[in-house]
Amino acid sequence: MLFLACLPPHLLSKLLFRRSRWPRRFLGAAASICGAHVRTVGDPVRPSSLLVANHVSWLDILVLGGATGCAFVSKDSLGHGLIHWLADQNATLYVKREHRKGARDQAAMIARALDGEKAVALFPEGTTGPGDALLPFRPTLLEAAAYAGGQVAIRPVAIDYGAAQTEVGWWHEPGKDNILRVLGRRGRLPVTVRLLHPVPHSDRKTLAADVKGAIEAALAASDSRAPGL
Repeated sequence: MLFLACLPPHLLSKLLFRRSRWPRRFLGAAASICGAHVRTVGDPVRPSSLLVANHVSWLDILVLGGATGCAFVSKDSLGHGLIHWLADQNATLYVKREHRKGARDQAAMIARALDGEKAVALFPEGTTGPGDALLPFRPTLLEAAAYAGGQVAIRPVAIDYGAAQTEVGWWHEPGKDNILRVLGRRGRLPVTVRLLHPVPHSDRKTLAADVKGAIEAALAASDSRAPGL
């Protein structure tokens, strides 16, 4: 129903104005339908922002996209064609993780996208994690910041599910099982999107360490976090 309600105004907006705000509305509404109650903390996101976020769940796309209207960097294989089409509507950028020789070209592609009206978000862990700890941050695509230049704000983003962080974490579990488990939980799911202050431009390895440190500190400082992080 949500898809059918959003599709006509989205297509009309694309036809008339060559852009549409409906993907953001769709993602935000989908997050709410899935039980997420999203709160955003921090300065608003502006264009030419590279958002670098932790990755806990498939819900992250709905939560972060609805909260900020950002485009995402994604692996090039998304499975079902409808999912790929939906990702296209939100100006998703596709990369091949195994294509290491083309990493610079992919970083340059992200840098070009940062000249547009949307912020661009990437998950440097490369996959979802267990929720109680961050996985290593891969620095490769952060080279986009160097290509984009100093006008781009590099903003760490902590997606914080509070005490439910490990419950929603998608880690060593079949996707279908995780989706059914998360959708089957009772009650609302409070989520805080913490838009942190920009970090200074640096080489990609230093940048990865700085961003990871900022996100870890933000999660550790959250009163709603379970002990241990």
